[in-house]
Amino acid sequence: MHALDLARWQFAVTTLYHFLFVPLTIGLSALVALLQTAWVRTGKEQYLRATKFWGKLFLINFAMGVVTGIVQEFQFGMNWSAYSRFVGDVFGAPLAIEGLLAFFLESTFLGLWIFGWDRLPKKAHLASIWLASIGTILSAYFILAANSWMQHPVGYRINPATHRAELTDIVAVLTNSTTLVTFPHTVAAAFLTSAVLMLCVCAWHLARGNEITVFRPSLRLALWAIVLSGAAVAVTGDVQGKIMTEQQPMKMAAAEALYETSQPASFSLFSIGPLDGSAETFAVRVPHVLSFLGKGDPNAAVEGINDVQRAYEQRFGPGNYKPYIPLTYWSFRLMIGLGLICVPLGLVGLWLTRRGRTPTSRVFWRAAGWSVALPLLANSFGWIFTETGRQPWTVFGILHTDDSVSPAVGAGGVITSLTVFTLLYGGLAVVEVFLLVRYAKAGPPQVPTGDERPAEDRPLAFAY
Repeated sequence: MHALDLARWQFAVTTLYHFLFVPLTIGLSALVALLQTAWVRTGKEQYLRATKFWGKLFLINFAMGVVTGIVQEFQFGMNWSAYSRFVGDVFGAPLAIEGLLAFFLESTFLGLWIFGWDRLPKKAHLASIWLASIGTILSAYFILAANSWMQHPVGYRINPATHRAELTDIVAVLTNSTTLVTFPHTVAAAFLTSAVLMLCVCAWHLARGNEITVFRPSLRLALWAIVLSGAAVAVTGDVQGKIMTEQQPMKMAAAEALYETSQPASFSLFSIGPLDGSAETFAVRVPHVLSFLGKGDPNAAVEGINDVQRAYEQRFGPGNYKPYIPLTYWSFRLMIGLGLICVPLGLVGLWLTRRGRTPTSRVFWRAAGWSVALPLLANSFGWIFTETGRQPWTVFGILHTDDSVSPAVGAGGVITSLTVFTLLYGGLAVVEVFLLVRYAKAGPPQVPTGDERPAEDRPLAFAY
């Protein structure tokens, strides 16, 4: 394999691994803040115990996300120095804002939350977790602004002397139409992912009759979050699909393996046979759906791969502008299908827990337990579709992927770092799963009562 192929593999592995933790960090921080708000407002002990329990799982995940995120950014200098040189002035701006503003806000107030139990006033301590949660969401915004610029570059110019992209309008970059639709979709998916994790842990304990007073409120919170965030994922995903079709018509055509322009265009639930356009395939189709997904009109025409290829050749010059169609086709369906399965489960759970009931069905508990993998896989397939569907571009319409790789890094160096990172991440995965399972099974901590000692003499509550 060439250095380019290995570098792409390495970036894909580290990105997908890192993104397992990102949605959990975004969603759990807000869910923990909601539980602590309930405790401050009501004074009920079960909300305090739930806050500390879910807060511990959140902190384990947050620590792992920070470690993997730092390693991911190293690759821009290691394997993609040509890309970094070309777009550094533009791409680096939102990333710098994320580090200096959002991550600083997030880490500072998270530190206050960890060490502030019994040392800060209740409302000040509550404000710290809310500000940390806002920081995680802001971090997501600025990082998505950088990624969205790769999908739809705006607010720049190409310097003819240096042949580099230079920032001309930071507001245009931060208000990119791609960012404005990608951000709510990603945040909604993060809440869905975190809520399903909460559902899974609650199911394990409630099926065994453990700590019902603590886990039943968490279960209801998780179920409502699943239904609401699932609906938000569907709505924002629909809007994102229309923007994508306008900006990158090849990506939508590749999502359906649609080679010839169709009006109206149907959506295939699945296909059997080759997806390279060489032969007919058997497919179960839903009429008009692709037209609506792409254009908002069930009778609209959707451009096919062959027509878009010809248009791109006229616009960008000779070349192959088709992504790997089987990967885009199946990742698009797996993203949608795995994400939407969670919503019916949330609706069933809300029905089973109505009017103070606690479910007794083993089928429901088992389904809730196994569902934890669904949104994680959906997120991964979503990023696979987003990034591979843009190929052969690193920055759409400006910079090819094969022009972005580091010229001085050979295949041997990349495969060495890829092997090291894979082994390192494998070890971190074992540690992460071990810690999450151990503390999830341990249940919520006991909260001592009647402690009249001064706050400075009490043990720190973060060491539950």
